[in-house]
Amino acid sequence: MSHKKMLQCSMGALLLLLPWFGGLVLGEISKDFSQCLDFFYKETPPTGIPAEGYQPICQRYQNQYRFASLYHREHHSPLYSAYILSPPDGKRPKSTWMFEPQLAFSSDSKEMQIFHPHMNKNVIESQAMEEDYTNSTTLHNITKGHLNPSGHQKTEEDRKATFTLTNIVPQEEFSNSGPWSDLEQEVLGQFKAFCSGTMHVITGVMPYESKPRRINNRVSVPEYMWSAYSCPSFRSDLPEQEKPFFPTYAAVGRNDRSSGEEFVPVNVKAKPYVRGYDVRRMSLQELEDILSKRLNGTITLFNGQCQYEMSLWWVCAAVFTMCSTSFLF
Repeated sequence: MSHKKMLQCSMGALLLLLPWFGGLVLGEISKDFSQCLDFFYKETPPTGIPAEGYQPICQRYQNQYRFASLYHREHHSPLYSAYILSPPDGKRPKSTWMFEPQLAFSSDSKEMQIFHPHMNKNVIESQAMEEDYTNSTTLHNITKGHLNPSGHQKTEEDRKATFTLTNIVPQEEFSNSGPWSDLEQEVLGQFKAFCSGTMHVITGVMPYESKPRRINNRVSVPEYMWSAYSCPSFRSDLPEQEKPFFPTYAAVGRNDRSSGEEFVPVNVKAKPYVRGYDVRRMSLQELEDILSKRLNGTITLFNGQCQYEMSLWWVCAAVFTMCSTSFLF
């Protein structure tokens, strides 16, 4: 047996021995993600992001945490959402938009709630409102862009929970329905075809460096979208062309067709309506380098770059458990 085959086999065996923690506890908005760390690889949120202005939210719906978001009160939009990908067992639910009461009052309900006609002033000041998107005259072709898409969530309740404006950013229509949608489908396909364990995903935005754009003079429009996943447990017979996509994978998408091409070049051969909304696939390290430059910090999205640390004893035990029987036949 080759060294490479033995390592793949041993990794698979080791992962089978790891415990599975699926339960989520209940809690409330706090200064960290301590109540919903399950949504982060190795229970470790991204590091290096300047904390000022950001509010961690453990997104709770129907008495259960569904995903996590890092929200910026002044921008009235999230910087990122982190979740565990699971193929949907049904259709996209009706778009019933919700808000987070605790952003306005720390003692208020711990669950996201449906918008109603007469919202409290504190709620309006603390987060985005439906009217910000529907009544905006400053920018055209802006849609509600999911960071955690409903199509990446298994149950109807999980999918409904993604329809909170604390998970939404102003996204250009032909980015949202074009190249970015293609990326979301691609990631889902990678999971179904090759990922044999948990896939952690973090999707976020990069704001403009200068001259911020806003809808309704309130909600910041991102210049770029970005996404990365971690899938350390994958098929040992991974095709050669798929190897660059595991155990990690990342991408940056243009949300402004007039932006420069420093991070994502424009495909001049693309169809006119999506030209300028290109998405560039890249390594996790490339994405972290870009984010570090734009967010002014040394950014790490996945603890240890999503690489398992295995002692020699565990490797040998895993090889013996899973692989040695092959020599008997």
